Amino acid sequence: QVQLVESGGGLVQTGGSLRLSCAASERTFNTYHAGWFRQAPGKEREFVAISNMFSGTVLTADSVKGRFTISRDNARNTIYLQMNSLKPEDTAVYYCAVSRAYSSAASSMTYWGKGTLVTVSS
Repeated sequence: QVQLVESGGGLVQTGGSLRLSCAASERTFNTYHAGWFRQAPGKEREFVAISNMFSGTVLTADSVKGRFTISRDNARNTIYLQMNSLKPEDTAVYYCAVSRAYSSAASSMTYWGKGTLVTVSS
């Protein structure tokens, strides 16, 4: 079982930046595709980005494209989400997840972290 721990959330002003990290407990993390999802209050969990561990390609949601960048460091068993030009609508709990499927569907994810809260003030 892969345990995932997110960090880096916090309070930031509109237009600011944050970098989220997600550390995995197992080296088998490197055999999974890894991604980020978010859930705002009263809304369903939504896809943010995912990184393909074989090809290195990434898939990013249109709502964050050009502002958020996903990356991974397999040597450190860690994935990152660099978030720039943050907007109040980016306020949510951000979760990292891993899957054998390269997919944007939350239902395809195998393991989840507990999340880290990002709050963007206007």
